[in-house]
Amino acid sequence: MNLVIFDVDGTLIDSQHMIVAAMNRAFAANGLVAPARDEILSIVGLSLETAMRTLVQEEPDAFAPLLTEAYKEAFFELRRSREHHEPLFPGARDALDRLAARDDVVLGVATGKSRRGVQAILDLHGLHGRFVTIQTADDHPSKPHPGMVAAAMAETGVLPQRAIMLGDTTYDIEMARAAGARAVGVSWGYHAPESLTAAGAEAVLASFDEFDAMIGVTEQLR
Repeated sequence: MNLVIFDVDGTLIDSQHMIVAAMNRAFAANGLVAPARDEILSIVGLSLETAMRTLVQEEPDAFAPLLTEAYKEAFFELRRSREHHEPLFPGARDALDRLAARDDVVLGVATGKSRRGVQAILDLHGLHGRFVTIQTADDHPSKPHPGMVAAAMAETGVLPQRAIMLGDTTYDIEMARAAGARAVGVSWGYHAPESLTAAGAEAVLASFDEFDAMIGVTEQLR
């Protein structure tokens, strides 16, 4: 059996507009100037409080918890708004369907989102039943710590050499490699392809179709 682990934000779903809007609201609620858009997107994938400590320029110990709570509240409100949405990237659903139909592959998630956030995405896009293991920031140290991938492998009983992580950030790549799993990047997310390669990605895909080719036969995951 082979395990394919997906990141969520920037890999399966395009949540950048929601993330930036929620971050702007969180900083404004605390009387702070929000970072630039590119800086905000650079921390996508980290656990929320870790991300806030990275972004805030002054008194991170004091402001990170406040920003974290303000962000959660803002994101919840934005998710209820018709003006904001979190679409799947082109080809994501078809790729998940094709992989889920195989008898030699199980699917997982490793994300900086909370479990509640993942549940909302599963509800929104009708993805229940696709993933046999879901690892979130609620239960693990922030990426790039290998805990999420290690837990996914332990939960499914899959060996590291038969596990592959697909992600859009260097945090995903470093996490997978630290856990002994394969690491593949995507070019449509929030970190530059050259950064993913430098972090150790064995490939950076331009589409989900290329990922199908990479694992087209079981032997390629051995």
